[in-house]
Amino acid sequence: MKFILGKKLNMTQIFDEAGNVHGATVITAGPLVVTQVKTKEVDGYEAVQVGFGERRVKNINKAQQGHFKTLGNFAHVKEFPKAGDAKVGDKIDVSTFAVGDTVTVSSISKGKGFQGVIKRHQFEGGPRSHGQKHSERAPGSISGGTRNGGRVPKGMRMGGRMGSDRITTQNLKVVAVDTENNQIFIRGAIAGRKGTLVEILAK
Repeated sequence: MKFILGKKLNMTQIFDEAGNVHGATVITAGPLVVTQVKTKEVDGYEAVQVGFGERRVKNINKAQQGHFKTLGNFAHVKEFPKAGDAKVGDKIDVSTFAVGDTVTVSSISKGKGFQGVIKRHQFEGGPRSHGQKHSERAPGSISGGTRNGGRVPKGMRMGGRMGSDRITTQNLKVVAVDTENNQIFIRGAIAGRKGTLVEILAK
């Protein structure tokens, strides 16, 4: 299994060999540094812990500083299923990926705050005539004649916090890899704002 962490930059267009254009998301990925290799004997499961990004030492607690030792001051620490013979201190960069790889991408979507039912659940709203005055975007009845006897049913779609959810998109294609600038180009859109942490997995 191949994996890497990165930050979303922007979207661009990539032309393939046949001259077809593809919309692609640009991600600055890696390099990652292996900070720990977990084993069944010691930890009860197998995994590889990696560090990505940098931050000031004063923002890292003493336990993490001791754990990282001289490997670096990492902003993000993640675990992935163990693949190959990784060792503490090994580096992982975008060269592990190739054009045509099918990847699974996870990231946090943009936060949109508190939203009503029209934006959050795509309700149509009420009619713009027949005596309606201030209820064009109202949700309508939330209980009434349901089998719950006047109680609000569980799962009722209502207004509330929208966005800031972990979104995983499968079966995306790598359309270009730039090893010099540590960038990977993935066809299609990826959830999140600029600078969002992105996890990329490929079998």
